[in-house]
Amino acid sequence: MNTINTIQDFRIWREKVSGSIGFVPTMGALHKGHLSLVEASNNTCQHTVVSIYLNPAQFSLGEDLNTYPKNLINDLEKLSKYDIGAIFLPTDLEMYPLNYSTYVNESKLSKVLEGKSRQSFFRGVTTVVAKLFNIICPTHAFFGEKDAQQLLIIKKMVLDLAYNIQIISCPIIREDSGLSMSSRNIYLSNKMKKSACIINNALGSAKQLLLSGERDSQTIRENIINVLKQERKLKIDYVSVADGESLNEILGEIQNQILVSTAVFIGKTRLIDNFSFSLSTNK
Repeated sequence: MNTINTIQDFRIWREKVSGSIGFVPTMGALHKGHLSLVEASNNTCQHTVVSIYLNPAQFSLGEDLNTYPKNLINDLEKLSKYDIGAIFLPTDLEMYPLNYSTYVNESKLSKVLEGKSRQSFFRGVTTVVAKLFNIICPTHAFFGEKDAQQLLIIKKMVLDLAYNIQIISCPIIREDSGLSMSSRNIYLSNKMKKSACIINNALGSAKQLLLSGERDSQTIRENIINVLKQERKLKIDYVSVADGESLNEILGEIQNQILVSTAVFIGKTRLIDNFSFSLSTNK
């Protein structure tokens, strides 16, 4: 596989490549969720580029930057099974040179949900993704629906900044237990993973209510909260029933497409999950 560490060397490689390029940005510690994005790119585009970069700008003080799981050898082994034109592996100094001071900030969607709990998170995400887009120059980019708010913000940034890139959203990949796959799942003991299964159960219970015709947003929230509270090891950060486009919280009757999401702590590990539901398609 062609691994590239500098922007200059990547641009030399990029100049020699024509046709569609699918891009999969990652922070490493790859799992089946990441690999599903790589597979989608292989199936869609003539070339695939993967970046592995643990972006410090999206971690706040006290978060797990220093302990975030890393295993580059294992990541490269997993990627070797796919058709990948280049793997971009920049250093911090390459991405954020000395005296770096320019950031990309989305000012609406990033203020709610995850943005309330992690105030500098999305500025770090949009900055690094915008910079990677400028370096990679892809025709397509692939993001998972597990990070639903991030996906919406990236789509908005692409629209607002006039990137000529098609953003492809890919379904959540789950463990056999129903727990959504995440690099941070490695922090969880087997007992914690059992406890974490209740997150998917709570969201599934809410979806069944919606399918049965329930349209009161507070009833949906309370249902999720009540199920989550059955697991005492779990601490709720938020439960949300929001408009699927604006992410504004719905206070009364559900009338449009919605995003139902939650963030919880199990021990020190913070986990997120969600599902979208459209009244027009009833799914």
